[in-house]
Amino acid sequence: MTRVAAVDCGTNSIRLLIAEQNGDGTLTELAREMVIVRLGEGVDATGDFKPEAIERTRAALAGFVTQMRDFGVQRVRMVATSATRDAGNREEFFAMTAQLLGQVVPGAVAEVISGDEEAALSFTGAVSGLNPADGPFVVTDLGGGSTELVTADAAYSADVGCVRVTEHSLHDDPPTAAQVDDARAFVAQRLAPAFEGVPVAGARTWVGVAGTLTTLGALDLGLDEYDPVAIHLSRHRLADIERICAELVAAPRETRAALGPMHPGRVDVIAGGALVTAALARELAARAGIEELVVSEHDILDGIAAGLVS
Repeated sequence: MTRVAAVDCGTNSIRLLIAEQNGDGTLTELAREMVIVRLGEGVDATGDFKPEAIERTRAALAGFVTQMRDFGVQRVRMVATSATRDAGNREEFFAMTAQLLGQVVPGAVAEVISGDEEAALSFTGAVSGLNPADGPFVVTDLGGGSTELVTADAAYSADVGCVRVTEHSLHDDPPTAAQVDDARAFVAQRLAPAFEGVPVAGARTWVGVAGTLTTLGALDLGLDEYDPVAIHLSRHRLADIERICAELVAAPRETRAALGPMHPGRVDVIAGGALVTAALARELAARAGIEELVVSEHDILDGIAAGLVS
């Protein structure tokens, strides 16, 4: 059976999915990993990747490559998203990834994908395990530097995410009221064209993917530690999600860090992600009458892997 590897390198994390194609064309997951590398650290301010950020990413990808070789991966696709679209010195990043990925499949390279393709891949992965009768779906992929808003017919990639909001506005711990107000205005300004370009009024189910939203789901479930099986396709009332978001924004770092499901690399940016989530919840409630969030552990990685065997 064909074994494939999908790698997604975003602003905050780099992630791996290794899967095997079954006889009926479906995929069986063999490994799924995530490492916080903060590749996009400072990109908004300087326009370039920091050398230490590239090195963190190199170390994580080297570990992924070892796993790919151990599993006998035959096809690989690595995509890079928001931060890499913005960085002026991205060729250094591409040289590094080509050297490592070539150890698995000769000639394999990372590629920057557009916001539209990122959105489409996220949508494919997110709805793969859902009952079509629950549609129409609206999917949001809330990353470090961008947030994709997607339906079956339209998509928009907004330049706003947990890292970008944090670096733009949230400079104190916990942030001041003025900083939170500034962040909310920034988020609203960046999300406005997404809701203008993507008609969500007919959507019945909101599906959220990526680390901010899965962490919020874990907190709402009251988990002592992060459990992807419990989190996947869990349902959450928007009122509860917005309450948790407000608590995270108001909490000091040590309180956020002590939360069982909280990844250490997400502690410093979760408040920014919470503000984006709260804004999305308000807009989707007002525009589509949506009252709950379905959190999916399947996302862009699953969309990439599906494309490798189709």
